[in-house]
Amino acid sequence: MESLTRTPRDLEREYLELGKQHGWWRQGAGHLYYCRKLLFGGIDLAGKRFLDIGCGNGRFCLWAAIRGAAEVVGLEPSVEGSRGGAAVRQFREFVARLRLDNVRIEEVTLQDFVQPGRTWDVVLLHAAVNHLDEPACIRLLEDEAARETYRGLFRKIRELMAPGGKLVIMDCARRNLFGDLGWRNPFVPTIEWHKHQQPKTWAALLLESGFREPRISWLTSGYSLALGRLARNRLWAYCTRSSFRLQVTAD
Repeated sequence: MESLTRTPRDLEREYLELGKQHGWWRQGAGHLYYCRKLLFGGIDLAGKRFLDIGCGNGRFCLWAAIRGAAEVVGLEPSVEGSRGGAAVRQFREFVARLRLDNVRIEEVTLQDFVQPGRTWDVVLLHAAVNHLDEPACIRLLEDEAARETYRGLFRKIRELMAPGGKLVIMDCARRNLFGDLGWRNPFVPTIEWHKHQQPKTWAALLLESGFREPRISWLTSGYSLALGRLARNRLWAYCTRSSFRLQVTAD
């Protein structure tokens, strides 16, 4: 009952304090801007069912719940080679700390996720689309079998969604100034550019898999608050992180 008396502003303050304690941010202003304007800009989460595929420790699941989502599920498989285990434990700790009774995690892949009788209004793939099937992602440009693998994955996402629902993909594009020059990127030194794809490649596959109205925007999240529109410029993204946002609508 205590959680029912808390306002969204109260929950937001608790969320920011939790993030500060775990070193996600110092103040959280940049993260709020990222969530409100860049990640979920134009999407009303209130009363919606929200699914985060590859949710990690669940910070965007928490955000969706704070913004009024009716039901929130994160998928994070705890199998060898995944981010599971510690991330799953953190997810559950954070949900308990914020006392959110409509948020849960499923320790499965998209391929194994089954939810009869449920459809999702908003689905998020944040830094996860290439990990749905990494070997197939690498071969997408030259292998029809790899493209069909991703069409099948996108069709499954579409089947999980309500008509008119929104799928948001945030990731790094394959093309980047530093990668094209064969240099390590100082902004994201661990990125393996060959394991990513351009947003137009993803958009084309989504259009073949039951989605419509692809909208692509470019950004570099670490600089967006200070630089505004400049940091959402394609050339700026190419010279920094090559981060993009792709939104499509379920038919």
